[in-house]
Amino acid sequence: MSNRESQGQRKQMQIELIAAGTREPTWVTEGYKEYQKRLPKEWQLVLSEIPVAHRGKSQSVEKLKEEEGKKMLDRIKSGGIVIAMDSRGSDWTTEKLAFRFTDWLQNANQVQLMVGGPDGLSKACLQRADLTWSLSRLTFPHFMVRLLLAEQIYRAWSVINHHPYHK
Repeated sequence: MSNRESQGQRKQMQIELIAAGTREPTWVTEGYKEYQKRLPKEWQLVLSEIPVAHRGKSQSVEKLKEEEGKKMLDRIKSGGIVIAMDSRGSDWTTEKLAFRFTDWLQNANQVQLMVGGPDGLSKACLQRADLTWSLSRLTFPHFMVRLLLAEQIYRAWSVINHHPYHK
């Protein structure tokens, strides 16, 4: 714990998951909420859901991703860090993620993570992002990514704060 924290002046950070999809399975919602409540109030984890575009036989995948992407980009706030979740992004260790959060806590008050729908993120979302992060080279169901992110954010917090969860 830093001197600043010991004096009761903890910096607030909002971590927002901007995610496509509104009908996640109950087990995803319950798991996400579990990690959300484990985080201290200084690390506010918020979920902003974007409805997925209606998939029809005649629509192109790119058009669907563009439609979802516009809605995501409308939620981006200035002054924060924007991260696109994409399997082609950089892979980070838990320690690297914790280091990044330490840096973000000092330099920003908001981190926004964009999680695409069944077809991923639009080109516009990928271009807007400050960073592109990959949880794995594997493809995960987009709802599962929410749960994995919530757990990894909690794990990064536990590393920073020397909490035994990380061990």
